[in-house]
Amino acid sequence: MTITADSATAATGDSAELIAALRRAGVSRVDGSALARGMYSADASLYRVVPQVVARPQHVEELHAAHEVSSELGVPLTLRGAGTSIAGNAVGEGIVLDTRDLKQIIDIDPESRTARVEPGVVHADLQRAAAPHGLRFGPDPSTHSRCTIGGMIGNNACGSRALGYGRTADNIEAIEVLFGNGETARLASGAARSSEQGSTAAKLRQLAEQNLGHIRTSFGQFDRQVSGYSLEHLLPENRGRVERFFAGTEGTLGTILGATVSLVRDDPGRRLMVLGFPSVAEAADAVPAILAAGAGELIACEGMDSRLVALVRGAGRRVPTLPKGESWLFVETAGAQALEILSQVQSSSGAVGHRLIEDAAEAAALWRIRENGAGLAGISLPTPAHSGWEDAAVPPEHLGRWMREFEALMVEFGLQGYPYGHFGDGCIHCRIDFPFTHGDPASTGVFKEFLAACAERLAAYGGSLSGEHGDGRVRSELLPKMYDQTSMALFAQVKEICDPRNLLNPGIIASPDGGSVASQTSHLKPTQPKQDLPWPGMLMTHDAGDFAAAAHRCSGVGRCVAPKTSGVMCPSYVATREEKDSTRGRARILQEAMDGTLVKGLTDPAVHEALDLCLSCKGCASDCPAGVDMAAYKAESLYQTYDRDHKGQPKRRLRPRSHYILGRLPFWAKLVSPLAPLANVSLKVPPIAALAKWVAGIDQRRSVPKFARTTFRRAAKASQPASGQPDVWVWADSFTNHFFPQSGLAALEFLRSQGLDVRVIEPQGCCGLPWISTGQLDQAKRLIARAVSALEPYVASGVPVIGLEPSCLATLRSDAVELCSDQQARTVADGVLTFAEVVNRFVDEGRIELPDLTGVDVVAQPHCHQSSIIGWDVDQALLHMAGATVTKVPGCCGLAGNFGVEKGHYEVSVAVAESNLLPAVRDQERGRASAQRRIVLADGMSCRIQLEDLADVPAIHLAELLAQASGGSPFSGSSSSS
Repeated sequence: MTITADSATAATGDSAELIAALRRAGVSRVDGSALARGMYSADASLYRVVPQVVARPQHVEELHAAHEVSSELGVPLTLRGAGTSIAGNAVGEGIVLDTRDLKQIIDIDPESRTARVEPGVVHADLQRAAAPHGLRFGPDPSTHSRCTIGGMIGNNACGSRALGYGRTADNIEAIEVLFGNGETARLASGAARSSEQGSTAAKLRQLAEQNLGHIRTSFGQFDRQVSGYSLEHLLPENRGRVERFFAGTEGTLGTILGATVSLVRDDPGRRLMVLGFPSVAEAADAVPAILAAGAGELIACEGMDSRLVALVRGAGRRVPTLPKGESWLFVETAGAQALEILSQVQSSSGAVGHRLIEDAAEAAALWRIRENGAGLAGISLPTPAHSGWEDAAVPPEHLGRWMREFEALMVEFGLQGYPYGHFGDGCIHCRIDFPFTHGDPASTGVFKEFLAACAERLAAYGGSLSGEHGDGRVRSELLPKMYDQTSMALFAQVKEICDPRNLLNPGIIASPDGGSVASQTSHLKPTQPKQDLPWPGMLMTHDAGDFAAAAHRCSGVGRCVAPKTSGVMCPSYVATREEKDSTRGRARILQEAMDGTLVKGLTDPAVHEALDLCLSCKGCASDCPAGVDMAAYKAESLYQTYDRDHKGQPKRRLRPRSHYILGRLPFWAKLVSPLAPLANVSLKVPPIAALAKWVAGIDQRRSVPKFARTTFRRAAKASQPASGQPDVWVWADSFTNHFFPQSGLAALEFLRSQGLDVRVIEPQGCCGLPWISTGQLDQAKRLIARAVSALEPYVASGVPVIGLEPSCLATLRSDAVELCSDQQARTVADGVLTFAEVVNRFVDEGRIELPDLTGVDVVAQPHCHQSSIIGWDVDQALLHMAGATVTKVPGCCGLAGNFGVEKGHYEVSVAVAESNLLPAVRDQERGRASAQRRIVLADGMSCRIQLEDLADVPAIHLAELLAQASGGSPFSGSSSSS
């Protein structure tokens, strides 16, 4: 879209001078808008700190330029990778630098097993680049799909496999750093003399030499002692490795310009055993024995609570079978002796149950649950659960005792939380339901007192406030409870040497003069005032009708900003790599609109700029660990903008043209239906087509969907049996009825060929999806209520009811209960089925025999709504059962209903299609010569139109495939078929 000075990206007066200075210095992408500042005012922590400007350097030289401006104007500078910091160390006043465009992997050397990278390289991208050499970067945080190497160094990230591969600090060979004092240095393990690494490195080593005894007895006492500055790396016996000391300094001493990291052999033979225990504390008790039995060969020993697993099951997602227990340890090792080691571990563990996970897919599913721990924990309790006391660590031999004391402290303070984490390293994560109150800064009392009590008790075990996430804003104030005055003075001296003007991430860990650091109770988001919607359009059933609470489901863990995804979320971010086009970026702006100061409500231009490229695909509803449903939030925002005034009262405003045409497409299709042949012919005339597209708000490069010459209902009527209860009912949704009747006719033909009595439901109804996606919720409620009323008797009869268009069926399963509060909506949502689900049921009952699809090569694009709301596992299982070779395309096709057709969205729609769908189709065309037949399968109308528009590839519905393979009529993939 075109950005003007009046748009959401226009700079405020306060930041204009700073923006001008940065641009003069050579920083090309600088933004001081409410949109940018709002998105970057938070990371994954509890804190909201609004920056003056946000910059995205395109070259490493721009980091130097930003430092120069920071120094010249005395403006604080905060570095940010993926923005997944849980401690509040990626937010700050002044300049925030997003380094994700500095993503070049400069070199991978298989012989030395090293990689040279820029700071914005995403961990998963490095893994993909190293994999062909049989190598990997060892540490793998749960955010590995999006966290950056620079950010990992900043926090000294560890992850689930640090037990085997070490912390980030242990895997650094060299870094190039720009210190806060202006010096640039290359710090490497091979430099024998401090002069080769610059005066700052020499001063740091000299400081260590002057305090050898204290550092030896106070630092590096166990692997996860991450809080403060890790001075042990500066000791002579550790070769004074300043490059490793720099890990965990949280951007407070200097900026990483580049790094050389070590790689390890990636053993594909990793084996996983799950051990069950009666409680979390008893799992913790077992850790020392497990580590001893593992004899140094364990790669991971991770803890997971049953209550987090229950959340996954409660969301309808499959969880592999777990052994008996209420708490589990995931123990992993590799190599020729892996099974023997795991057997020894199991025998020594005292577990009440165990299971060796033989299937790689099951192991991956269990690790995904563990990786999603932070997001799941945030929604695990009746009230919001927060980070804060997030990642304390103790020597593993004390873990059981510490766990019991920690749980007793939660009881004492009336708090709840479900611990999980890196038990083998003694590191525990826990989201806790601190009783914050919006609009009441005094509600931080319990939070502050609990954290102080935990810090004092932890110190008795020789523990660390942070085990991997850093101190940030939440723990820096607590460091004197962990370290004595001498240590704290050393931290201040380190800061004085490296950043004497205190411009780099000020307030974190230490200040040069030994003064105070950031208050842990300042800038807390949960205590800000919160607005309510006086007249909401959607019920927000998962958040008790509270739209602001729904928006705050996003805790910033950032799964949506992964540059590659195996799911659906977030297609526009994958295409643009812009924060505003991620689920998290949009959620941040909605949070600002509801309880911030930058964005003035849901009608603010910043909200609509952030939501503009949301495809309403609902990918986040399933792929986001916290269950954010941005499609619903977008619908609500559009509704509040166009159908409500500032008091929430009904008031219609002029909408975009596309809302009146594309947003009411079923209405127009029904109106045009008697004249469908004439309409189709007319729309082939270029001037008429161009005018029609302009009126409808359709991009001129798009085709206009063809209307069916004969609707599905009319064509099916001739063969409709007379009376009695059928075996199957078919619902004629608007899209199948008016655009793709061949899908419905194929379903009838295939099922009837199996001897089943199949009929089309007589009462008409529309789910209202186009109205919902454009925020016309008053009309949508009426439409979906009528559809629910029509369908409920059929669903309640017990006869299977099929919906053929996935988006319509998903709307009935999800949006119906968000718009209709009666039991009928729930009955329909729980009862309507996909074609595949009904076929699978009858196959199990022996009433359907699948055709032989041996030799058929299928590239399948599941509709994004089906993937997100319904799931595609049953479809895939049926195809495999029939003998087909199946390639499931991840992600969204890019059309997504009206989105990809609308003017202004074409380029992004094509870019989304190029992410996964179009390459998969081209690969199918180029290869697989042995296949007798190649099929592109797409049940959704949007996916079929996208394929026809962009690749001239006809796609068919699963019903058409089965009908053809069973000897039925050769239905084509064209939308003009009768």
